[in-house]
Amino acid sequence: MIPAVPAVALVAVATQVLRAAHRSDLPSFPNQDPSGTFGDPGAPPLRIVALGDSSITAPGVEDLDNTWVRRVARALTERHRVELISVAVGGAQARDVIEGQLAEAVRLQPDVALVSVGANDALRGVPPERYRAELRRIIDRLEDTGASVVLYGMGDMASIPRLPPTLRRWATRRSDVFDRIARETAAASRRTVKVYTQGRVRTAFHEDRSLFAGDLFHAGDTGHAVFAEAALPAFEAAIALSRAHHNGG
Repeated sequence: MIPAVPAVALVAVATQVLRAAHRSDLPSFPNQDPSGTFGDPGAPPLRIVALGDSSITAPGVEDLDNTWVRRVARALTERHRVELISVAVGGAQARDVIEGQLAEAVRLQPDVALVSVGANDALRGVPPERYRAELRRIIDRLEDTGASVVLYGMGDMASIPRLPPTLRRWATRRSDVFDRIARETAAASRRTVKVYTQGRVRTAFHEDRSLFAGDLFHAGDTGHAVFAEAALPAFEAAIALSRAHHNGG
């Protein structure tokens, strides 16, 4: 648990985060839509709907095919015709997903739903238990459609070069708490698989600054390769759960 933080301290942290996110000396990149269709038209169809934040909309990635969600989609084309549809919005928190993305994702009837949200909640001081409740609501609604869910979680946000040194220990603690909530939520779910983010996803961005885009805040092309490598096993597991569910298993 994170101890209660005085309101004055929260304001000071929020101010530092905002300054880090809006530096005039660094470039700013637009959000992007990685949606697309991949693979043999004759292969069994697989619809993936992605909800979340800029981890999906990929500002700073130069080639959309290098986004981690497209990398995963292409890796799955050996057995599937993959339709990837993103409803993600850069900067989204879990509450934004509920209010602005969830209904459309449900309407699209995914086979696998990808949920990648939490970093903005953690950085902007959202109480952990509020995030837990909102994440639970998102996953329950998606699973009610019959979909399996891949939940990304997060590595260590202290690796973000733009964050001031005074926030790094705080960012690590927040990352740990919010990723643990994601793990616990997935473990208590019917058909949700959590991506393992405590390995290379956690360490690589500390070790190699070139994994970041030019804004030194978002992951770049090579950083997305790290995300994809971690995510693929979770997608394979989620597809197996979806298949078992629809076959009555």
